[in-house]
Amino acid sequence: MPSRLTVSSALLGVFVALTCGGMSAAATGYATDRIVRLPGQPAVDFAMYSGYVTVDEQAGRSLFFWLQEAPAKVQPAPLVLWLNGGPGCSSVAYGASEELGAFRIRPDGATLFLNEYRWNKAANILFLDSPAGVGFSYANTTSDLYTSGDNRTAHDSYAFLLKWFERYPHYKYRDFYIAGESYAGHYVPELSQLVYQNNKGLKKPFINFKGFMVGNAVTDDYLDQVGTFESWWHHGLISDDTYRLLEATCVHDSIVHSSPPCDAAFDKATAEQGDIDLYSLYTPTCNQTLPAKKNRTRKRHYMRGSYDPCTERHSTLYYNRPGVQKALHANVTGINYTWTTCSDTINNNWGDAPRSMLPIYKELIAAGLRIWVFSGDTDAVVPLTSTRYSIDALGLPTMASWYPWYDNKQVGGWSQVYKGLTLVTVRGAGHEVPLHRPRQALILFQHFLQGKSMPSAPKNGTIV
Repeated sequence: MPSRLTVSSALLGVFVALTCGGMSAAATGYATDRIVRLPGQPAVDFAMYSGYVTVDEQAGRSLFFWLQEAPAKVQPAPLVLWLNGGPGCSSVAYGASEELGAFRIRPDGATLFLNEYRWNKAANILFLDSPAGVGFSYANTTSDLYTSGDNRTAHDSYAFLLKWFERYPHYKYRDFYIAGESYAGHYVPELSQLVYQNNKGLKKPFINFKGFMVGNAVTDDYLDQVGTFESWWHHGLISDDTYRLLEATCVHDSIVHSSPPCDAAFDKATAEQGDIDLYSLYTPTCNQTLPAKKNRTRKRHYMRGSYDPCTERHSTLYYNRPGVQKALHANVTGINYTWTTCSDTINNNWGDAPRSMLPIYKELIAAGLRIWVFSGDTDAVVPLTSTRYSIDALGLPTMASWYPWYDNKQVGGWSQVYKGLTLVTVRGAGHEVPLHRPRQALILFQHFLQGKSMPSAPKNGTIV
């Protein structure tokens, strides 16, 4: 299997330095991370880098990253780390390949086309496969795959950041944000807390952390469950009896470690719901043959489900191509395995999972960090109802009451601004907001970076 791609021309380093709006990775000696061209890739006006950072030498845990830089015309731009959830799902598979990344994969699983609403139009986007065992990230200690949990994931991700900034020193003092969705509703606040706490007391923080943004995020087990069951009932997805059964058996359970009675209640709900995509209620399911999914079982991945709706199949074909792995400098250990969008081993053996992120929210809101929460309103896995209950539990004063925000003279969703937190909904979007409503998601991202409220007047949205 491939190891890495070596850039043979010194001129390439000069070119990258000029096109990236400043000192480039190539200019600092890391030309080996440079992605010259991916198989089936169209021409682009931005640079990309990918590779591994070892976060635990003894255990041999190495995390895979893919950096998609912003074009030179918008540099120096902020750096944004994107995390997908699961637990056990790949940010390359989801964020990079069907949501906010630069490319989308065609159904042939061999060619790419540009995502018109890619987020690297506004910022440098760093995708990370975490924890080890997810996507192209790996561990040489097999037992690590069976002992993952929130705490180690956060600390490994923080170790990754420290080493990555040493490797890419020109990013050290850029404005830095962390973003993600779904079970990254745990990853993002937990990593943000580590960065914030380790920055305290430093005159010039090593990581210039400004805030975080999460979408359709697992936040508080009790409130998430209450909101989910209520949303299912209101949408007519379950019977009255099943609604009462779920409330009686599940609301006090851990979402990740549920009880047998709760599992049985979920099985009953699944049978009543039928063959729909809970991650996007009003879009069709993929009718092509796919590996068995877990999005309908109690031990569910908080990431499966998508709309093309067959994008998982396309990415599985693409990232298993040897030429693609070589171009990405991926699978450097030469293990003969099939790349998958999500790891069942990681998901089925997940360890520590705190039941609420709200104490972290309170700490980071008090610290004055920028915090935005967004929600696609057709998601039935972590519904908007759940998110609103969690935000309400924070007891924050309202600065701007609930109002519609606009794009192209159409309502793009609704927003409410609290003291220390902004909530934005995206109308008609499912669990993966940038997949279902890409233009509106980019407008949302731009306003987050600028710290500006969503547009309240019916005028054209601005796309960088």
